[in-house]
Amino acid sequence: MIYLDHSATTRPLPEAVEAVHRALTERWGNPSSLHRMGLEAERLLAEARSALAAAMGVDPEEVVFTSGATEANNLALWGIARGRREAHVVVSAVEHSSVLEVAHRMRQEGVRVDVVPVDREGFVRPDVLQQLVGPGTNLVSVMLVNNEVGTVQPLGEVVRILNEVEARSGRRPLLHVDAVQGFLKVEVRPRTQRFDLVSLSGHKVGGPKGIGALYVRRGVRLVPLLGGGDQEQGLRPGTENVPGAAGFGAAVRAQLGTWRRDAERMRTLRDLLRELLSGLPGVIWNTPDRDIAPHILNFAVPGVRGEVLVHRLEQEGVVVSTGSACHSRKARPSHVLLAMGRTEQEAMSSIRVSLGPQTSEEEIRAAVEAIHRAVRDLRMQPVRR
Repeated sequence: MIYLDHSATTRPLPEAVEAVHRALTERWGNPSSLHRMGLEAERLLAEARSALAAAMGVDPEEVVFTSGATEANNLALWGIARGRREAHVVVSAVEHSSVLEVAHRMRQEGVRVDVVPVDREGFVRPDVLQQLVGPGTNLVSVMLVNNEVGTVQPLGEVVRILNEVEARSGRRPLLHVDAVQGFLKVEVRPRTQRFDLVSLSGHKVGGPKGIGALYVRRGVRLVPLLGGGDQEQGLRPGTENVPGAAGFGAAVRAQLGTWRRDAERMRTLRDLLRELLSGLPGVIWNTPDRDIAPHILNFAVPGVRGEVLVHRLEQEGVVVSTGSACHSRKARPSHVLLAMGRTEQEAMSSIRVSLGPQTSEEEIRAAVEAIHRAVRDLRMQPVRR
């Protein structure tokens, strides 16, 4: 099998598997307990927290473990909005549904919410954002790397706009960044980049599922989603997922010295993939050719439904996706592609290929041959009405 769906999930690294196993079999105490077993479990949490903090250049105390990136995104948005009167939140039109659906519910509950559009390449439009934010804005949420098309958002421009608001009014809106698809692929340094909140996911970087994290800059006040305990500084009550955190931390630690080299290698393979697929008649590139993450390529094949192509490729031993795994079972066009100005037909004809650090050139070349073969065969089939 050639697995090219790493944006959906990744194979757990051996270091992560070992860490999870060790936490389950040797250090399975409750980290809140005062006895030795509790202290050992607490030490595992601390080690994992330190690994994530080291990868971002922040203090371990600024890392809050969650059940995943969806919870981290919910905590960031609700945590800010519920703590303020007449809150104003701004999100981009291509955010993950765990941001967009929260924003929608916020609007239903009376929070003022604005959505920033993107251009045809999927980049947030700073000119519109500049008109929407002001001293009354509490939070702006823009993802680092789009999970469907791989655009790296112009967060430097976003920060510049927020700084201008601060210069005019003395009050700077907070910036939340969903960095799930960018972590260990592009730089994530919240302090120097001036991110206030950053969401991460374990299983996107070789860790286990069911674990994520939210970076919370010291001084940012969040209202927790749940009540009932003091764990994670009171922001995420409930007994911590120690095996998950240990696996997440081990996966990050294993890649601290290698991820930049791996990213460069994936970038080379992605460019090769694009070059070899350019011969597909009528291909429409949804991934632009600038400012993109190294591991994602999204394109449409007119006349072939993406879902059908995905299943056909699986028969050939190649695993890709139609887009976000969170909505892959719903037969509706991608909100990201529609926001980029694609037609519904173009959106429904799109697939996403996403690479991982272990992807080889031989796999890319074999996948391209399979895609050419599948498209040719599917286009020859009569259209069902």
